[in-house]
Amino acid sequence: MLKEIISINPTAGVIVISIIITLIMTIVTKYLTNQNRMKELKEIQNTCRIKIKDYKGKPEELKKIQQEMLECSMELTKHSMKPMLFAFVPLILLITWLRGVFVGTEIQSTWIWWYIGAGIFSSILFRRVFRVI
Repeated sequence: MLKEIISINPTAGVIVISIIITLIMTIVTKYLTNQNRMKELKEIQNTCRIKIKDYKGKPEELKKIQQEMLECSMELTKHSMKPMLFAFVPLILLITWLRGVFVGTEIQSTWIWWYIGAGIFSSILFRRVFRVI
């Protein structure tokens, strides 16, 4: 049934699928990450960026600030990778299935670009709406 609907308008089909997947991923990210801690880490990084400008001529102070930024970046990466661990295999399976669905359609060579473009746009939108960091 889904293949029949997609064959009628494949461009709209890939855009709708991308938006739905992005919505699910945004919700998963929101509830699997500690948003308060991520916000704190972002604020620490912004403070460190300001301090770096102030301590340009003091290499020892710069080294301490850069170390703090590195620790924040590592923790942010750890938090942001958690949702990807849950979603990686299903997304790979979905993309493999979608590739088969769009074979023989008018967008068979460009469907992935439609998917990525719609995903980026909807991700920006959903992250602002749901206030996901």
